[in-house]
Amino acid sequence: MNDAIKPVVDWLLERNPDIEEIPEDLDLIENRLVDSLGFMEFVLLLEDLIGRELQLNQIDVDHFRTLRSLQHHYLKG
Repeated sequence: MNDAIKPVVDWLLERNPDIEEIPEDLDLIENRLVDSLGFMEFVLLLEDLIGRELQLNQIDVDHFRTLRSLQHHYLKG
């Protein structure tokens, strides 16, 4: 896991205090680490990290499902 994903992991752990570790391939949505109410806040966090706005009509939710997918699509580095 690269350092670029650490703020995402920290954000998820802060909102899910019963979780101690998040495997790279855990489905964040199915396992309710990100719910529908928190999804927009999650997108805003990601936008801050990558330094650009994401077009909501072009977002593929599958890119947000796992830490591995987030790293691959948004946080290469």
